[in-house]
Amino acid sequence: MPIVVDIDVMLARRKMSVGELADRIGITPANLAVLKNGRAKAVRFTTLAALCEVLKCQPGDLLRWETEDTAGE
Repeated sequence: MPIVVDIDVMLARRKMSVGELADRIGITPANLAVLKNGRAKAVRFTTLAALCEVLKCQPGDLLRWETEDTAGE
């Protein structure tokens, strides 16, 4: 999929665990794992807003588009 999710990058920058982030945004660690591993089919704007608020970042810091040729490299 050409949309790449960089939640791991922001978690590392903020020195935060997946469990802590999940608790703070109000979703299960399993659902956060689906999102951060790029397996989600959609993300609610409320979830995206909560991620940005907790991680103190912009949506573009978490999601980026790549062409099909470069996705997965």
